[in-house]
Amino acid sequence: MNGQFNFNNELSNKIALVTGGTKGAGKAIAERLLSAGATVIVTARNQPEITNEKLHFIASDLSKPVGTQKVVDEVLSKFGKLDILINTLGGSETKGGGFSVLADEDWETSIQTNLLAPVRLDRGFLPQMIEQKSGVIIHIASIQGRLPLYDSTLPYAAAKAGLINYSKGLSKEVSSKGVRVLTVSPGWIMTDSATRMMERIAESSNSTIEEATQSVMNALGGIPIGRPAQPEDIAEFVGFLVSPRASYLTGTEYVIDGGTIPTI
Repeated sequence: MNGQFNFNNELSNKIALVTGGTKGAGKAIAERLLSAGATVIVTARNQPEITNEKLHFIASDLSKPVGTQKVVDEVLSKFGKLDILINTLGGSETKGGGFSVLADEDWETSIQTNLLAPVRLDRGFLPQMIEQKSGVIIHIASIQGRLPLYDSTLPYAAAKAGLINYSKGLSKEVSSKGVRVLTVSPGWIMTDSATRMMERIAESSNSTIEEATQSVMNALGGIPIGRPAQPEDIAEFVGFLVSPRASYLTGTEYVIDGGTIPTI
C-alpha cells in the first residue's frame, strides 16, 4: 500500500448512496461516510421527522422498479456519478406461524425488498462505475441467510441468502473492471425499533428490558459477546470496507454477529 491515508477525510470527493439511510444501521452508515468526507445521499419511502441537512434525501419506494429507476436517474443527473453504493434497505413484515400461513405475496414482498431492489440499483449504477474503472458496492445481508428463523422470517432469510450468493457472483464479474463488491451480514442490531420491541416484551412479560433482551439472545442460541450490535458497530466496519485501506477486499461476506452463528 503506497502513501498515507488521511482517515478523517479519506472519502473526500466520493459520492455515496445509502439505501434505507434514515434510521438504524443505514443512518449510522450514512453518518459514518459523511464524517469521512463523502457526499452522501440517502433514500427511504418517507422523509424522517428529524433530518441531517448535510445528507441529500431522495424519497422512493425501492421495492418497485419505478422507485429504483427514480433514484438512479436523480443521483446521476444531480451528481454525475456514484462511487459507493450501500444497499442497506431490508426488512421483514411477514407474519409468524411458519410456512402454512405465508402466501405468494408474502414471499414476493420480501424478495422485491431484500433481493431485487439491490439487484436493480446495482444494474443502474454499475455501467458508470465500470466506465470510471472504480466503485464499491456493499450488500447488507443478514446472518439469517445462514441461520433462518422459520417461524417468522423465512421469506426474508431466503431473500438474504439469495443476496449473499448474488453478491459473490457479481464480484467475480466486475472486480476485474475496477468495482469491488462485498457483503456484510449482521446479527441482531439494537436499533430504535428493536429497543421498542424489547420494551413491549418487557411490559407483556412483566420483566425488565434487560431480561427481555436476554430472552431474545437466548432464542438466537446466544450471543457470545454478550450483547446485540449497535448500529455504529456495523457503520464503522462498512466505513473501513469502502475506504482505500480495503482496496484488496472483494467478493467476501463478512459476518458481524458477536459470535452468534455456531459454526465456521
